[in-house]
Amino acid sequence: MSDPEAPLILVDGSSYLYRAFHALPPLTTASGRPTGAVYGVASMLRKLMGDYRPSHMGVVFDAPGRTFRDDLFDQYKANRPPMPDDLAVQLEPLKRLVRALGLPLIEVPGVEADDVIGTLAVQARAAGMPLLVSTGDKDMAQLVNDSVTLLNTMSNTLLDVDGVVAKFGVPPERIVDYLALVGDSSDNIPGVPRVGPKTAAKWLGEYGSLDDVIAHAGEIGGKVGESLREHLEDLALSRELATIRCDVELDLAPGDIRLGEPDNDTLAELYRELEFGSWLGELQQADPDAGKPESERIEARYECVQDDAGLDAWMARLEGAELFAFDVETDSLAYMDARVVGVCLAVEPGHAAYVPLAHRGPDGPEQLDRERVLERLRPLLEDPGRAKVGQNLKYDMSVLAHHGIGLDGVRYDTMLESYCLDATASRHDMDSLAQRYLGHSTISFEQVAGKGAKQITFDQIPLDAATEYAAEDADITLRLHQALWPRLAERPGPRAVFEDIEMPLLPVLSRMERTGVRVDPELLATQSGELAETMQRLEAEAHAAAGGPFNLGSPKQIQEILYERQGLPVLQKTPKGAPSTAEAVLEELAAQGHELPRLILEHRAVAKLRSTYTEKLPALIHPRTGRVHTSYHQAVAATGRLSSSDPNLQNIPVRTAEGRRIRRAFVPREGCRLLAADYSQVELRIMAHLSGDEGLKRAFAEGRDIHAATAAEVFGVEAQAVSGEQRRAAKAINFGLIYGMSAWGLARQLGIERGDAQTYVDRYFERYPGVRAFMDRTRREARERGYVETVFGRRLYLPEITSRNQQRRQYAERTAINAPMQGTAADIIKRAMIRVDEWLARAGHGAVLVMQVHDELVLEVPAEAVDAVGEQVRRYMAGAAELAVPLEVEIGVGDNWDEAH
Repeated sequence: MSDPEAPLILVDGSSYLYRAFHALPPLTTASGRPTGAVYGVASMLRKLMGDYRPSHMGVVFDAPGRTFRDDLFDQYKANRPPMPDDLAVQLEPLKRLVRALGLPLIEVPGVEADDVIGTLAVQARAAGMPLLVSTGDKDMAQLVNDSVTLLNTMSNTLLDVDGVVAKFGVPPERIVDYLALVGDSSDNIPGVPRVGPKTAAKWLGEYGSLDDVIAHAGEIGGKVGESLREHLEDLALSRELATIRCDVELDLAPGDIRLGEPDNDTLAELYRELEFGSWLGELQQADPDAGKPESERIEARYECVQDDAGLDAWMARLEGAELFAFDVETDSLAYMDARVVGVCLAVEPGHAAYVPLAHRGPDGPEQLDRERVLERLRPLLEDPGRAKVGQNLKYDMSVLAHHGIGLDGVRYDTMLESYCLDATASRHDMDSLAQRYLGHSTISFEQVAGKGAKQITFDQIPLDAATEYAAEDADITLRLHQALWPRLAERPGPRAVFEDIEMPLLPVLSRMERTGVRVDPELLATQSGELAETMQRLEAEAHAAAGGPFNLGSPKQIQEILYERQGLPVLQKTPKGAPSTAEAVLEELAAQGHELPRLILEHRAVAKLRSTYTEKLPALIHPRTGRVHTSYHQAVAATGRLSSSDPNLQNIPVRTAEGRRIRRAFVPREGCRLLAADYSQVELRIMAHLSGDEGLKRAFAEGRDIHAATAAEVFGVEAQAVSGEQRRAAKAINFGLIYGMSAWGLARQLGIERGDAQTYVDRYFERYPGVRAFMDRTRREARERGYVETVFGRRLYLPEITSRNQQRRQYAERTAINAPMQGTAADIIKRAMIRVDEWLARAGHGAVLVMQVHDELVLEVPAEAVDAVGEQVRRYMAGAAELAVPLEVEIGVGDNWDEAH
């Protein structure tokens, strides 16, 4: 070797394969393909290569088929179950990955990986090569000597001669004797019953060797001595089975085991196939063309358009294109404040342009006039017949609106294409999508603008860097569309969701966001003060209940008071083994009647309302409009539900007095009222439709109170005789079953015995057999297909529906039942928003959509038009879907949101 100190590294691939499979979470690709063992072993290999930078390294696997030990003992490894299917399918890609990393892969028929490593250990020592064996197998300790060291990568520990003695109590040359006495249940090596590690080490220390122990067997007393004498004949076999062979015929010598050059094309292909995105990103940074066929290795040509001739040429390209990619660069991420700094254009992969319009760098860059260029682009941008594609075009639409341009003809949005294709497979930002679908690492904003306090806005970035970054945006958007659309187009359901729901909703949300909603800052300030007083009162009560002051925001102090001072039961522990103070734990303790957990929870809830809403909302009022402008997110929730941020309108409580008071601060403009239109029990109606259960359908068709109807069925009483307690229990059952609640969960919610809760559930299914049949059918189909669908074709993939981990599998089964209902409800209200928005534009009443929260639409309506608008909103919402039961819409009107709800 060129460096006599550099070791030969041999990896016991078979040992790590099983250890990674059982130790790591069951990782899968979006389609459910298992990858956890591959990822675990590959992580270990990458770390070894990074830590040691070896010139000589190889991976040894057990060869398939019988070995000489099977011939010695037909029960060898008989206790070991066959390789799980989830692991077997990972062998081939793992071996491909090992070879692609440049690592020699060694398998010798008839012997195990241990024997190959043992033989190479002897040969390496003879050649003067130090050897590092990476393994988790205790049998390998017999190989340790002055030139052979073991490394357990999973525990990051080295084992030399002294380490073997410290761990096993015997030196390496006695490990075989030790294993023969102790046996090995995983390999089914018999050993001596009753002899454990301490006894084996004691005997070998006292007598010297296994032969000496056998010679003195008659002197050893007690039951363990009897056991030894009874099994003396087994020891020779046990010793032979435990002995690693060091004389295997090999076709290579230690010096031949050299680390080669990695095959980046194959690595990129595997990383993409196995969805190891971060590794693919690292590889693409070093080798941008890795894994791409010649046809995809596009030479990017990016232009900076700074004069009229260049703009004329690009206008001609746009006018002649069937589809063009469009993006704006701005000076802010806030859509209400952002102004256009430049526009990005692409009509073919690899050829894109950046047109700077408002850069203000120190060199005074030459650029075209912003308003003149936008006016030239206006006819194309506003033409509904000119197809455009972009990434998150809702933002661009809102920014252009502030420049007086109504972006139309938005045919495709790559963020939404990805989301409709598979909501959970990836994040849907451009960088993530480029990595996943194109194997391309994009230029990050921080690379051109810096980070933290020193980050500059886009209009300050020099034009050469701005062009590379911005033109790439348009280019990658076009390429992403070409990668995503064919996949989406071949799936009728997801394609229909994209074309009929998500894309038409995009301009509706843009308008809603820009319209905003008015809030009363003075009322919020009053409420904030009242909430502060409530917090002080609750804090004082908590201190009294604890027997002294403490910090209500300190989990450590809460832990000490609840569990050490007050001796409350420990229901759950943190990963580090400490008693948990998580919200769910405190809720359970409060439900058991303990006062302090209840006070802490109340204090947390009030503090969160104050910090999130009463303090924050006034600061979010836009100075130009006097209104609050949230951001709605289409591509976040897997079920299709919209989410919102700054502020999050979805989380304002409606069941608490404090939450309802915050809703009172949401008010209409002068001369208007707020109109709230809310679907009534929409998910239960969807359950009736999907299950086809006659009892449920009949109850809804007759307009009965569904919770009272369920109570009558479950408790066997007449509907008019149902008590409030029985209706509450039935409501918990109705909604609990949709969310996959168990009898135990129902018992906890209702404060009853688990047996009583199980009786309720059993009666429910007896009365509504169609619901149980639907649940069973859904679970079965989800396992077969790997996904579930909403009524309108939205898909939710469930990669863990066949997981070997029971908890994960059960969670996936609950999701399989719930997602079609939540997703269909999301689809219905989105369809309603599109139809209501279209009608509002035609009707000319001056009413506008201002909020969407869960199953509710909120409109700001001129007072004189309230009745007319309410009637039409009800009609369009009720007609948003044709189900087996009618959709009911409740309309409320008020001078604030709380009154209207």
